[in-house]
Amino acid sequence: MKKTFSILFLCLGMLVFSQQVESFTTVLNDKISIRALQLYGHKVWYSGTDSKFGYVDLKDNQNQKQISLSDQKLQFRTLAQDKNSFYAINIESPAYFFKIDKKDLKSEIVFTDTVKTAFYDALHFVNNTLAYTFSDADKDNMLKLAVYRDGKWSMFKSNIKLNSGEAAFAASNTNIASSKDFLWIATGGKASRILRMDLKKENFEIFNTPVIQGESSQGIYSIDFYGNQFGIAAGGDYTKQEANVNNIATTNDGGKTWQIQASGHNAGYTTCVKIKPGSNGKEIIAVGDKHISYSADFGKTWNKISDEKGFFVCEWVDKNTLVLAGKDRISVMKLKF
Repeated sequence: MKKTFSILFLCLGMLVFSQQVESFTTVLNDKISIRALQLYGHKVWYSGTDSKFGYVDLKDNQNQKQISLSDQKLQFRTLAQDKNSFYAINIESPAYFFKIDKKDLKSEIVFTDTVKTAFYDALHFVNNTLAYTFSDADKDNMLKLAVYRDGKWSMFKSNIKLNSGEAAFAASNTNIASSKDFLWIATGGKASRILRMDLKKENFEIFNTPVIQGESSQGIYSIDFYGNQFGIAAGGDYTKQEANVNNIATTNDGGKTWQIQASGHNAGYTTCVKIKPGSNGKEIIAVGDKHISYSADFGKTWNKISDEKGFFVCEWVDKNTLVLAGKDRISVMKLKF
């Protein structure tokens, strides 16, 4: 009898936490590489290669628009927003900080970084008046940050010295995250660590991680946090995308300590992780060049739900819908639970 009930409850549990793709629709086809998304006004907004910036209406996919932010063929891997504007920064030097008005889509360059080593990896708004973006380190290997306060950009004086060969990846604009109290930045390469800023004091703490590291292609590519305590980090080695050892880790103390999850039992190299809204961190989507995966137990186990390839970044639209982007397309995926 006990065995019967155990099997019954196990089956019920599998039904409760199972999920499958209900529909998968491509809403944009274009010659473009997209690594940054934002949601606003029932639309998905994107920035990408060849100075392209635009949107697709999620309610009416025929309603879409694309503009060029520059006559130069700039590559954008960042995109963020405040109440009235979008912001995008191109990789490589000179780095132009573009501001795009949400009403008329008119753009202007509001800040420029001309240092030769400028290469901005991610851009994140904490709230409507505060944002941070970080670049590859300067010649002295110091962490390089720019801050947006009350409508103006300026360089942030950092005393954080990175290790030799420690950098970051401009993979999906998601190796930076925040809560009410903290800002987290993930590094990779020769060392893969978490840099946590106390937003009130604006001071940093540095925490080691057990994520695979040591080579320039290895480390954390994406992080996400629920509140001040629970967080997930994912990545791997983009030159060995099937490798799945020590490429996912979680924290329950705000990034101080990390526990490897599903080592050897996940779909491999991951560029973007996003916690499902309203799930308290329990449900998470993960996207890599060769997979879309899902966890229903705080990242401890993973189920590969799609073999769709070429996606780099994703965002939850609602609890059942995701938008994904990457090589030459944007797609909408609906999940059935």
